[in-house]
Amino acid sequence: MRSPVVLAVFKRNVASYFSGMLGYLFIVVFVVAGAFLAFDAQFFANNLANLDQLNSRFPLLLLFIIPAITMTAWSDERKLGTDELLFTLPATDFQILIGKYLAVLAVYTVALLFSLTHGIVLERLGNPDWGLIATTYFGYWLAGAALLAAGMFASVLTSSATVAFVLGAVICAIPVFIDQIPGVREFMRDNLRITEPLSVSGHLAGFTSGKVAYSSIFYFVGLTAFFLYLNAVMIGRRHWAGGKDSSNMTGQYLARVVCLGVALLALTYTFATAGNSVDTSTEKLHTLAPVTLESLSKIPNDKPVTIQAFISSEVPQDFVAIRKDLINKLNEFDKRAGKNIQLRIVDVEPFSDAAEQAEGLGILPRSIQSEEGGRFTQNDIYLGVVLTSGFDTVTIPFFDRGTPIEYELTRSVATIAQEKRRVIGILSTDVKAMGGLDIQSSRQLPEWQIVQELKKQYEVKEVDPGNPITTEMDVLVAILPSSLTQPQAENLATYIESGKPVLVFDDPAPVWGPDNFSSGIIWAPLEPKPNPQGGMMAMMGMQGRSEPKADGGKASTVLKALGIKWDVRNSVFDTYNPHPRVAEAYPAELMFLDGQGSINAKSSITSGLQELITFSPGFIAERDSDVDVTWLLKTRAETTGVNTWDKLTRQGFGGSRQYRDLQQIPHKLTDEAYVTAALLKGKESKKLNAIFIADLDIVHDLMFQVWQQQMMDFKIDNVLFVLNCVDYLAGDERFIELRKRRAQHRTLTELEARKKKFESQRTQEIADADEAAAKELDEAKERLTKVVNELQKEMQSGNVDVQAVQIRLQNATEAENRKLQQRENEIEREKQIRVRQIRTETEQDIRKIERGIRLWAVFIPPLPAIFLGLIVVVSRIFDERKGIASDRRRE
Repeated sequence: MRSPVVLAVFKRNVASYFSGMLGYLFIVVFVVAGAFLAFDAQFFANNLANLDQLNSRFPLLLLFIIPAITMTAWSDERKLGTDELLFTLPATDFQILIGKYLAVLAVYTVALLFSLTHGIVLERLGNPDWGLIATTYFGYWLAGAALLAAGMFASVLTSSATVAFVLGAVICAIPVFIDQIPGVREFMRDNLRITEPLSVSGHLAGFTSGKVAYSSIFYFVGLTAFFLYLNAVMIGRRHWAGGKDSSNMTGQYLARVVCLGVALLALTYTFATAGNSVDTSTEKLHTLAPVTLESLSKIPNDKPVTIQAFISSEVPQDFVAIRKDLINKLNEFDKRAGKNIQLRIVDVEPFSDAAEQAEGLGILPRSIQSEEGGRFTQNDIYLGVVLTSGFDTVTIPFFDRGTPIEYELTRSVATIAQEKRRVIGILSTDVKAMGGLDIQSSRQLPEWQIVQELKKQYEVKEVDPGNPITTEMDVLVAILPSSLTQPQAENLATYIESGKPVLVFDDPAPVWGPDNFSSGIIWAPLEPKPNPQGGMMAMMGMQGRSEPKADGGKASTVLKALGIKWDVRNSVFDTYNPHPRVAEAYPAELMFLDGQGSINAKSSITSGLQELITFSPGFIAERDSDVDVTWLLKTRAETTGVNTWDKLTRQGFGGSRQYRDLQQIPHKLTDEAYVTAALLKGKESKKLNAIFIADLDIVHDLMFQVWQQQMMDFKIDNVLFVLNCVDYLAGDERFIELRKRRAQHRTLTELEARKKKFESQRTQEIADADEAAAKELDEAKERLTKVVNELQKEMQSGNVDVQAVQIRLQNATEAENRKLQQRENEIEREKQIRVRQIRTETEQDIRKIERGIRLWAVFIPPLPAIFLGLIVVVSRIFDERKGIASDRRRE
């Protein structure tokens, strides 16, 4: 390799590209197009400081920029006839090829460097993961480098730059869209047993998630080598084309090309099977955590763990990454633990012997709807693991989108390898967390999912509060103690005062109940206990006699033992919503707590948690000086207010309470933060070790579904928070740090700060409109009362005809009631018009902010390229004028 020759070709081609404005124009278009794709409406709706929107469409952007860069690489040489001069230089074909390739690669690199302004925009709007951005751009560079060779191959086929551009787009489209060609993936999987992606986007996905897989690097390097070899064949064709052995040479080169392609594909698959990669994410999500390595090292030699994974060979697109990550993690566990783990991975097809075996071990298929080729299909897939050691077994039935794979495997291995499990007690209350017969509906209730989750790590027992609590356990979980009778509450209070660990959940206004939304009101502290005769018996008038709740449902006995204050008549709301796309879909009672002041970052229980969802929780305050209260969750002072029980509910059918339309009730901000969950420790001689959470919905089964399935793309930590609380009280904090290992929720803090003023103003104006409407309605009612009272006084004076006055009173009452009803309708209509107007104005202000940000995010990044291009062009003009004699210049 003669580097001076390569350098000369390189300089010549780079200089020709940047000699005019056309090269800079392509760079400007590339940067602007990238900004349009990165900062679209979905970017603001997701409210995340990342390049996800650009990542999914970057290969499409390459279909434009790559042919634009390479279209003149060979075609102009042939068009101008300089190719013959070029190949007569004292240089080999390979040296000229490398020089030209490095030139187009340099041009693409310059364009990519100018697009780094996207990262600067993200830094201005939030706190992006720069390690992830660096890896993403490295992936961009490798993908572009591979397609540049393909674009050059298109250019060598023609003497027309236009044709070269079109051919380049077509050839580059093959590796970009190959996975979407009907039948290709199926053929590779069924005949060659290759499940790795073949497309550029498939291998680029690892880089954009912070995982640099060696197989992906080799894929791009191999693709580059393949197309460079095609370039070398085409430019060397002049040596043998037209000769007597031309047909033989053509066949030989075709065979070589096929063999090279097969070899590169096989090597890529080999690297993928090895599974080696580099983790560049800030949180190191793709590297086994220290607690995982420690757990694997502590598996007793005489008690090896057998892992049986039942995994479908074909899964929908949404589960491809999950399947791959699960298999990689299992192989990593097997490699790290050596002989102490015996791994068996079984490919499962529906209705096969393997499927029957999986279901016999408790792994049931999950029916998943997916879209492929414009058609919706329903597929039963298996993604479950069974771990056994001796007589102990742990089953993970399914790894869903939100299931932390490493945590689930590590916890299961550590649990099954230990000698004895700790014991968790579940207090028997009206919610029936352990399952059982529901008298109201006469049906069998299943276990709550929190109980099923705890059984993966602990031995779980049901505890009867009807007798003094003497069960030996590490933690007692009391869900809804406000539903206990007085003797039961006293037994619980006695246990709490003994200083043993207790986790308490209660709620002034439970929303999610045993059936569906709003049925949780039956568990509200101020509601009576369910009829012991059941719902149908009560409707038929056969009323049973149920014991009253302790302290009238106010839980005073339990609260005294805990040393805190909690008013069951009040709950809180928070107007903050970090998800703009669903900002109007949920009421303020559905609260989003995140790391911006709502989650205690100093507590080992909550540090690292990123977002939780609660629904109309209560709030607590200190009561006794001998109790140390450490807040775990609290609301934001600037966006919070208080609801009363009467404000949230209304009288319903049969005397029971019903929730009002939460979207319609007024929300008055109080500018005060409220603690909704706290760690309670006794001081000095007081024995107390408890956690109180003033919300029942936080642990409801629906929250498990949201966590597991990432419904509405919510990535919440409700389940992890509850498990952390249990582990902390049980004195086993091994897995707390492991649960927190996920990508940090990096929101657009600058955009949120700008929006907050308008959203707070909107909430206040809506509350003022509600208050004004209520005040005017009260005044109308007072006028009606005044008229009625005057007529009654006139009737009582005895100086008038009583019958006539009664008729007048009845007529006046009916007339005033009609006026009042009409005025009520007018007031409500005016209020709704005002509320819509306020919301419209606020949304317009917010959209204006987003448009302004998008404007400078799109048009500021290309300015450096424009300025540089102008400087180069102006300097060239001046240089040209310097070489011209003054008497020859045109005046």
